[in-house]
Amino acid sequence: MADFQGVRNHVVKRLGSKARLFQEVRMTDLRHVVLLFGEILIDRFPDREVLGGAPFNVARHLHAFGCTPVLITRVGQDTAGARLLQTLKSAGMTTHGVQLDSVYHTGVVEVKLTDAGHRFDILPDQAYDHIHPRLSRIAALAARPEWIYFGTLAQRASSHRALRHTLRAVHGQRFFDVNLRDPWVYLDRIRWSLQHADIVKANDAELARITQLLDLGETTAEAQADALVRQYHLRGVLVTCGAAGAWWMDNSAQPVTIASESVEDIRDTVGAGDAFSAIFILGQVHGWTLTITLQRAHHFAGAICRIRGAVPDQDDFYRPFTDEWFSTE
Repeated sequence: MADFQGVRNHVVKRLGSKARLFQEVRMTDLRHVVLLFGEILIDRFPDREVLGGAPFNVARHLHAFGCTPVLITRVGQDTAGARLLQTLKSAGMTTHGVQLDSVYHTGVVEVKLTDAGHRFDILPDQAYDHIHPRLSRIAALAARPEWIYFGTLAQRASSHRALRHTLRAVHGQRFFDVNLRDPWVYLDRIRWSLQHADIVKANDAELARITQLLDLGETTAEAQADALVRQYHLRGVLVTCGAAGAWWMDNSAQPVTIASESVEDIRDTVGAGDAFSAIFILGQVHGWTLTITLQRAHHFAGAICRIRGAVPDQDDFYRPFTDEWFSTE
């Protein structure tokens, strides 16, 4: 608790001086800054607890590959919140955008194992539902990101207002990860997110569902993606299809597709989509070709399926990918 109080005092001091916050962030010599807005939480499995939330998962991978992820999120002043902060610090990740809440608890998701896979019971009214708009704007301005990542879950309550402030503050490329989670699916938030995105990522089922919700009237997946690109003036739509691969659609109306890759020894698929998102953004900031980016993202997502949970316990997991991808750059 003493450690947590120290963190709280640090945050209070930062809020008293915007200039200090800007100085703290800029002194770190940031490289390829990616701002990630949304939930950071505890995934509570029957036999263990792991840190999670799509923004956290993506941030962890980006950090391992040399980017500077800045999470804008909110945790409670509780044991789980202190654990999340300590994990970020231990990994060498900045906590400048992590807000502390004295009223609401750190987010928790109850994960149940069923015959069909995993069922997620996402608890309501958590700390990440109450991200503060002004603090978000300050953190975003200080970070000056190349890319901004956001999804849907953290927009289910008042944090949507904070996202609006964040996107008005900075002008990086905007990556909208659809991540539909029932019952927290709201058409107005989906439509708003599409209007403020540059790139949209969804799995094949989510693509079909948002097409239906938006009443686009298209029947094939390619036509659905093309309709989204044109109606919302997107750079492109990224569609993942699990083991079947992934594809990209832009305003050329000619999809770029990668074939499936056999993945053996699958332990679980939790976080595979987040892994794909991380490597796609990584490929964009490093200027990889689209085909190579999709191939590497699919390969890395398959590797995540071979471990338990969404992120590895050891940084050694990333070394073979780093050696292969960056040895010739």
